[in-house]
Amino acid sequence: MPTNKLKDQQIKSLKPQAKAYKVFDGGGLFLYVSPTGGKFWRAAYRLYGKPQTMALGSYPEISLATAREKLSDLKAVLRDGKGPMAARHSKRNAVTFAEACDTYWQGRKDISDSYKANATRAIAMHLLPALGNMPISNITRNDLLTCLTKMDAAGKHVYVRKARMWAGQVFEWAVEHEYAASNPAASIRPEKAFGKTPVENFAALSLREVPDFLARLAMEKDLNSVLACRMLALTWVRTNELRMMHWDELDGDEWIIPAGKMKRRRGHVVPLSWQALAILNKMRQRSGGKYVFPAEHREDRPMSENAILYLISRIGYKGRMTGHGWRTVASTWANERGYSPDAIEQQLAHVPDNKIRAVYNRAEYLPTRREMLQAWADWLDTCLEQIDAV
Repeated sequence: MPTNKLKDQQIKSLKPQAKAYKVFDGGGLFLYVSPTGGKFWRAAYRLYGKPQTMALGSYPEISLATAREKLSDLKAVLRDGKGPMAARHSKRNAVTFAEACDTYWQGRKDISDSYKANATRAIAMHLLPALGNMPISNITRNDLLTCLTKMDAAGKHVYVRKARMWAGQVFEWAVEHEYAASNPAASIRPEKAFGKTPVENFAALSLREVPDFLARLAMEKDLNSVLACRMLALTWVRTNELRMMHWDELDGDEWIIPAGKMKRRRGHVVPLSWQALAILNKMRQRSGGKYVFPAEHREDRPMSENAILYLISRIGYKGRMTGHGWRTVASTWANERGYSPDAIEQQLAHVPDNKIRAVYNRAEYLPTRREMLQAWADWLDTCLEQIDAV
């Protein structure tokens, strides 16, 4: 029987039909094309004279070459007189949970070192002591839930959800590589299994309260924290993104924030109004290090994460406003003035999960965002002028 009949280009061109159909490569290997467009490798064989079918994975995750290798491995097992499930069972007992975690996280090159450190630390502290030496295929939902429940009982309601997610990623990897039959984390529903921490929204002013706040802020000396608070207002970024701002991220009248510093791990371009550029000119005269907003007495360190919060508290707005609150205030202002919701979300770095739409937004809305931020900065100046005129 002819084998290796399929070509990659042919597979890519296969279209879904009203009913599922099969396309054969030969030797028992075929591609199952579902009505929804999914393409799945299958291997047909006989065991003790009875026809059997084995799933080999989906295309393109499993390439044509890899599918043929899997078929070759299957035939080798059958020649030894064993069923393929026996070979899989042996493979599943070969890897412990600790080994799987190490291999999976070491292979993640698409995430920051800090994110990887957080994930591996959570697993090492809360899961490996009980599960680390167990074959990953033997770990049950109850085994995993027992560890996670201890975290939840200690009040780690947010952290336990992250630990479940990080462990689940390891199990998914193990399933894909046939070290485990299922992902026990997937059957644990966080909203049912774990408690909840009361949500504390970031305090934010109403638009009518902004003039008085700015007037009070203007009474302060031009400390780094005061200029940083104004810069937060002008750029709509998160406090931590501003704290970690480097001089080499500035390009003319744009601030280009690297993906590694963003909450959603995507690079972000912030158009700078002339008012924001004026603040940067002041900071250039003070900062000799890499940070635009360094600590008051240490240029080699960024400003304290609580510096702006302490400032807001000192001027009498504790519990009424936060640095992060400027994002809410600015968003409210922009929506009331009819700016594009997509442009507003893009400026807030609330990027859509759809990658094509995200790229389109970034290209399409930069001019709109530039106009919007300048109008916003001018409005803030107007608020101060109104107070001065009284």
